[in-house]
Amino acid sequence: MSDLRATRIEKAEQLRELGKNPYEYRWESTATAAALQEKYADLENGQEVEVEVAIAGRIMNRRVFGKLAFFTLQDETGTIQLFLDKKKIQANMGEADEKAFNNLKNLTDAGDIIGVKGSVRRTDKGELSISAAEYLILTKSLLPLPDKWHGLTDVEKRYRQRYVDMIVNPEVRTTFRRRAKITAAIRRYLDERDFIEIETPVLQTEAGGAAAKPFVTYHNATEMQMYLRIATELHLKRLIVGGFEKVFELGRIFRNEGVSTRHNPEFTSIEIYQAYADYDDMMALTEAITVYAAEDVLGTLEIEYQGEKINLQAPWKRITMHDAVKEATGVDFAAFESLDEAKAAAQEAGIHGVAEMPSIGKILNEAFEQKVEENLIQPTFIIDYPVEISPLAKPHRSKPGLVERFELFIVGRETANSFSELTDPVDQRQRLEAQAAAKAAGDEEANDVDEDFLTALEYGMPPTGGLGIGIDRLAMLLTDSPSIRDVIAFPLLRSEKAMQNEPTEEA
Repeated sequence: MSDLRATRIEKAEQLRELGKNPYEYRWESTATAAALQEKYADLENGQEVEVEVAIAGRIMNRRVFGKLAFFTLQDETGTIQLFLDKKKIQANMGEADEKAFNNLKNLTDAGDIIGVKGSVRRTDKGELSISAAEYLILTKSLLPLPDKWHGLTDVEKRYRQRYVDMIVNPEVRTTFRRRAKITAAIRRYLDERDFIEIETPVLQTEAGGAAAKPFVTYHNATEMQMYLRIATELHLKRLIVGGFEKVFELGRIFRNEGVSTRHNPEFTSIEIYQAYADYDDMMALTEAITVYAAEDVLGTLEIEYQGEKINLQAPWKRITMHDAVKEATGVDFAAFESLDEAKAAAQEAGIHGVAEMPSIGKILNEAFEQKVEENLIQPTFIIDYPVEISPLAKPHRSKPGLVERFELFIVGRETANSFSELTDPVDQRQRLEAQAAAKAAGDEEANDVDEDFLTALEYGMPPTGGLGIGIDRLAMLLTDSPSIRDVIAFPLLRSEKAMQNEPTEEA
């Protein structure tokens, strides 16, 4: 690698000696590879169109045959062949002694970025090409691309060097382009229905709005310990108190947790709050947003995810957590009044880790996570959660011990979470104080009491429905990506130094 790099640096110097800048300032294109492929799809073999086009991109492949050369050029939209004829280039660039063509042959490499002007032709072998009349080396690449086309196969290296991944695996760019369209579609849908997006603080004095361990930082000027936000919820609710009726924010969330195919400590979510609505309204909104995004980006509601056919056509299945667990295990946790009976029944049903759980509601949730969640392949709303695991949700209007909450599951993953939001400030204080007690007892994911938020509630918040959708997981679904790292351009990875210092199995 070092020898190849040195050779390329030498070529850059040779270009400078010839009065060429190996790192040019600009180029103006008049066409893209995809547009040309579409426009001239019917051009016959051997036919040429005398129209000048200008295009720029990266050289992906070079084949040189004496006085002819064929380069594969890749721009953002796709690839097209460059047909490079010595006679034509020399005649148009006006350089003596074969300089122009020889420079092209000898001083360019795969990976270089080049601009070309010329006519459009289809070769005798049927390859649509630009017959180059002029060229300009725009950027000299010092490092070679992987040996083979699509040759970057090491998954860790693909994530770590995403820029190379995108060069040699064009489908990766397609994924991120599709992700951008998903977020644009969601924003457009909400904007057309009079929701407004308002940005809330990333640095917060109290981490709240979710059960999660925060990242801790320190602000020197105010001498305060602060947290990166774990949710946007509490500030968006303050906006509802302040008189906005439809608000949302689509942005980054930070949780100090592990890394897996489903989790990245820095991820993107959208939280939406609507005054005078409840969780039934939010279920309808969740369906509508997802359907709109899928149709806008994919043009269909019949999709495939990792070989599984998924039907996004609304309405989606709705089932209570109690009923879903009962269907999977045969155990009706609503029938138990004794915690010990619930534990015994759970253990008999093969549910692990319940011995120390303090409530039937937490056992129910554990049973759901172990026995139900991964089997929810088609879009399913799990509704009516235990109050113990839902500190910000309104009590269920007809089911004691439960709250009006749902989570949406698709392909075995939680994709959205919603409440009829708790608006009683006295009840909210009691729940946050219980959370603070749990935190003091060692629960790193429990919240402190946010006094300012409670003060806001005491001024009165109208009945409100709240909804959070995981953008990364929705993008995984709509791009058929198996890992969350596939839809985050630059996912968090352990440092290469730390990985190198890990002991081997032999040690």
